[in-house]
Amino acid sequence: MQTIHMSDIYGQYLTMKAEIDNAIQEVIKSTRFLKSGKVLDFEKKLADYLDTNVVTCGNGTDALQLAFMALNLEPGDEVIITPFSFVSTVEVLVLMGLKPVFVDVCPATFNIDETQIENAITPKTKAILPVHLFGQCANMEAILNSAQKHELFVVEDACQALGTDYLFADGTKKKAGTIGHIGCNSFFPSKNLGAFGDGGAVFTNDTFLAETIRSLANHGRKANYEYQRVGINSRLDSIQAAILEVKLKYLDEHIKARQKAARFYDEHLHGLSEIKLPGRTEYSEHTFHQYTIQAEARDELKKYLESKGIPSMVYYPKALHLHEAYASLGYKAGDFPVAEKLTQTVLSLPMHTELDEQQLEYIVNNIKEFF
Repeated sequence: MQTIHMSDIYGQYLTMKAEIDNAIQEVIKSTRFLKSGKVLDFEKKLADYLDTNVVTCGNGTDALQLAFMALNLEPGDEVIITPFSFVSTVEVLVLMGLKPVFVDVCPATFNIDETQIENAITPKTKAILPVHLFGQCANMEAILNSAQKHELFVVEDACQALGTDYLFADGTKKKAGTIGHIGCNSFFPSKNLGAFGDGGAVFTNDTFLAETIRSLANHGRKANYEYQRVGINSRLDSIQAAILEVKLKYLDEHIKARQKAARFYDEHLHGLSEIKLPGRTEYSEHTFHQYTIQAEARDELKKYLESKGIPSMVYYPKALHLHEAYASLGYKAGDFPVAEKLTQTVLSLPMHTELDEQQLEYIVNNIKEFF
């Protein structure tokens, strides 16, 4: 049996090696390394895939910053987020002088509990920032209804859910990140569509917002050496774009491979009372950026799996409101019991496109043996 990886990026590369190597060589020969060539080609193809406007940038955190810069919010404006996510959501808001307002998450899906949003809205609330955690969308239809009622922006953090279909009650489908006013994405190497370095993108159905974001990402540029607004320097380089353009062709196939591995986990771990499997919803496909279980004996299980050569990860070991950096927000332990409980029980199992049945059998058998 081959070594089990948490994310087998190299193994996936080998399945596309000739195409990726050729794409990299094309960029080197062209010497068009930034803001042209393969970057524009990739943006167009990703826009066609998502059916929306796409502006690439340096990373997922920059994507979030660009989104909120484009909305022209004022210092002190409030944005509703969850405490169970990667730090970039709260980090960007605090750096911009905005006020993060946390609400708890759903215990089965780990996404924002839409039933708690209304109680968190104040006259200073300007936006909702749902995170589509681990590859499954938050309840966007309910979130959009609240946003429309209170005239709020919706910025989706879709960094872990590129390619995920969201199903509206009327049967309409949209991709994660294309549902709200702006969507944000990361091309971190282990993501559903991962680069060989950093990269990000911003999505929007609003042409004016797209033009604004493109300007903001390029120093606020209006024309050559003419600057319309204060911006930042955030760009995807052409080599990363070339790699992503190749991998985009296989994104749906790669998602199916993740879902196949998840079905194996589901089938073979179902009925094991000591663990709770990832929850599903009727409104969102799950593309399994992570396959995350819950177990009271999480730490002991993690250590046991490690002794058997099986990697696992805890995403996330501490809720955002309890980090020292954000103590000034005034939250305390016990404020968000679901998120805090999850930090003690979640464990993500190996999940990637190259998992084979022998590896999966070994993983589930060892989990069963532990319990």
